[in-house]
Amino acid sequence: MKVVVGSDHRGFEAKKQIKAIVSELGHECIDAGTTSNEPVDYPDLAYVAATAVSKKEADRAILTCGTGIGMCIAANKIKGIRAALCHDELSAQISRGHNDSNVLCISGDLIGEVLLRKIVESWLTTKFSGGRHKRRVEKIGVIEEGKNPSEI
Repeated sequence: MKVVVGSDHRGFEAKKQIKAIVSELGHECIDAGTTSNEPVDYPDLAYVAATAVSKKEADRAILTCGTGIGMCIAANKIKGIRAALCHDELSAQISRGHNDSNVLCISGDLIGEVLLRKIVESWLTTKFSGGRHKRRVEKIGVIEEGKNPSEI
């Protein structure tokens, strides 16, 4: 699997760990930046990573900033992106299993190394369960088209 990893300056240290985890699990890791602790605007990096997933140049993306909130908001503006802010293994598993998230957003400031590894591993290994959840995910796409999902 191709996984794009991106961060702003506050998520830079966490991004280094994430890249190592992604590679250790045997996935191709594409670094979308940033390359240092120098201040940078998180929407710029979220756009690059989420667009790669949207255009199918990558399978998934993992983004980190101070809280993960900014990256999540920015990534979700890209059509076809289902970014999830996860703070634990369960939210990572459910975001994949029920919501088929294709972008994981993590706090660079609030998550320690051990939990970071558990979240990333859970998210990368959990498969979408389909079934009733497939219909719901399809309705998200309907909303992206500006339509009322209850009318389909």
